[in-house]
Amino acid sequence: MNGEMEAATQHQVWAQEDLLRLLDAMKVALPQKDFTKYKTSEAHLDWQKVAFNSFTAEMCKQKWLEVSKEIRKFRTLTELIFDAQDYIKNPYKGKKIKKHPDFPKKPLTPYFRFFMEKRAKYAKLHPEMSNLDLTKILSKKYRELPEKKKKKYVEDFLRDKETFVQSMMKFRELHPDLMESMTKKGSNVPEKPKTPQQLWYNHEKKAFLKTRPDATTKDIKDSLGKQWTQLSDKKRLKWITKSLEQQKQYEGTMREYIQQHPELNMTQENIVKSTLTKAERHLKDKSDGRPDKPPPNGYSMFCAELMSSMKDVPSTERMVMCSQRWKLLKQGEKDAYQKRCEQRKKEYEIEMNRFLSSLSVEEQQRVLGEDKFGYKKGSAAGSPAAKKRASKAKTSPEKPKRPISAMFIFSEEKRPKLQQERQDLSDSELTRLLARMWNDLPDKKKEKYKRLEAVLKAESVKKEKEDRNRLPDPPKTAQDIWQQSVIGDYLARFKNDRPKAQKAMEATWSTMEKKEKIMWIKKAAEDQKRYERELCEMRSPAVAAIASGKKIKFEGEPKKPPSNGYQKFSQEMLSNGELNHLPMKERMTEIGSRWQRLALKDKDRYKKIAEEIQRQYKVLLEQWLASLSSQERNTYKEYNSQKRRSTAKPGGPKAKTKKSDTEEEDEDEDDEPEKASSDADSSSEDDEDEDEEDDDVSILGFIQ
Repeated sequence: MNGEMEAATQHQVWAQEDLLRLLDAMKVALPQKDFTKYKTSEAHLDWQKVAFNSFTAEMCKQKWLEVSKEIRKFRTLTELIFDAQDYIKNPYKGKKIKKHPDFPKKPLTPYFRFFMEKRAKYAKLHPEMSNLDLTKILSKKYRELPEKKKKKYVEDFLRDKETFVQSMMKFRELHPDLMESMTKKGSNVPEKPKTPQQLWYNHEKKAFLKTRPDATTKDIKDSLGKQWTQLSDKKRLKWITKSLEQQKQYEGTMREYIQQHPELNMTQENIVKSTLTKAERHLKDKSDGRPDKPPPNGYSMFCAELMSSMKDVPSTERMVMCSQRWKLLKQGEKDAYQKRCEQRKKEYEIEMNRFLSSLSVEEQQRVLGEDKFGYKKGSAAGSPAAKKRASKAKTSPEKPKRPISAMFIFSEEKRPKLQQERQDLSDSELTRLLARMWNDLPDKKKEKYKRLEAVLKAESVKKEKEDRNRLPDPPKTAQDIWQQSVIGDYLARFKNDRPKAQKAMEATWSTMEKKEKIMWIKKAAEDQKRYERELCEMRSPAVAAIASGKKIKFEGEPKKPPSNGYQKFSQEMLSNGELNHLPMKERMTEIGSRWQRLALKDKDRYKKIAEEIQRQYKVLLEQWLASLSSQERNTYKEYNSQKRRSTAKPGGPKAKTKKSDTEEEDEDEDDEPEKASSDADSSSEDDEDEDEEDDDVSILGFIQ
């Protein structure tokens, strides 16, 4: 592209008039006071403003570079003499103005007057002390000084300050040219508006200095620092309103200033957009009549109402209590909360439209933008589950999506028809109705949707297998990594001529010392490790899964049943929902105590049931292993052996010593209630593994 542009520039005929016009356009585009180096100005020049007639911005830039090669870029002695003459005429110009003999000196503060008066005395009394120690002592003495004695120094300071102000006014009248040079570049730019806190601080600072004129900046900050946060909403609104008025005035004057000074290359982006924080903006909108956002669903509304009466409950326990109480509600009560929530949303829309109609067009756009990004209908972006999904998405962006379930296929098929028939229902109510319809559907009709789910799942597994079989990117050498980091500079130097840039980079690399190459060699070693790690994960997925802490889910593998009578009893108690109102730890403690009270006959019955299930499980496992290919079987065995090794390590669970079968059985029966909490954890983990297939890694994805 750049080569074509250069060719176009060469073929385009530049007459002398065009060249002179180019230079005039560049003059106009430059800032009024151009004090920077020519390279800096050249880099920041807006060539779009320089372009004219058929000459584009890029063509003008290329032509200037050609012309600049033919002219000198250094200063002659004659030009330096002109600057020297200017300096002799105005030796105090700019920052040296304070060295002018007539420039008035600022008066010493009350503390410095006290310090200068007492320093010599304390230096004689304590000759061994350093200047820093003396300063600390004197500053402490000044703070402890009574107000009557301080008054003398304050009065002297105020008297000298008045004379300084008068002397400064005289100096401005006598030396107007020097005062102009003292002003900062761009001082005529409109002053930025102040925030509400800054306006309040300046107001309070003046009142504070009236009572304590000798106070330092630190004293003022310490006194006023915490008061702003303690102000009432009414008082804070007063300063918010003043800040917004300043903001409007600033925007108007700034637009005029930009139009009057096109040479400054300023745009609307240079205007300060807002002086308010989010909390201040929310307070202002609320006072103007902006309605509060409703909860996204019925559960959130229930939690909000319940939490208002939980002020004494610790914040960590509130959501747990809300969740437990929500589970105890009947379906009709839950539906009532959902209907109230939907009604509140409708009211919110009406109130929001009324509020928007009272605002200007710009304010309407701002409020609608905040509402769009800050609140999504029916979303739960801040929930732990959403955060977990977001973290998974970040860590595995290329992971294929989970195939659609049979129930979801059924819902998508029936939803359009239901929406036409039941227009009074909201989306969430419609979803609940579809879920009930799916549960009531006969098994024969469900088979159609389950077949579709199996087809989609097979396609997903096939795609995942193809993705996993791809070899990782080969490792890069130190030279390759270095060239990748500097290629942009070399292409710019050789005008996008890649072969020349490549040769130059190779020549530079060959002449580089070993010290300079060390950093790139280390990066190449890290890349090599990355390649080996990814290759190991691809060739031996079981080892990689154990190392990364992932759990592999083998497709078709029979689920492990309870290993003893207590586990069977525990599973039965957890599945019947009788103890669902209790937290998991308390639930398992209750199950343990019930097991202790159980008759011996009932314990033997549960034990026999568990043994029978174990026998059935072994038969099913053997049949499943026989159905696998040799490669799949080896992967399964490797995974289980690696898992056993990892748990047998010193950091893992303690290995049991060999005992007789009867001893183990007796121990199991005695220890079951003590294992309640660990069984709770394992049972909850098993449930999570079934529900969240995203956390599992399919065996088919690992087979090459």
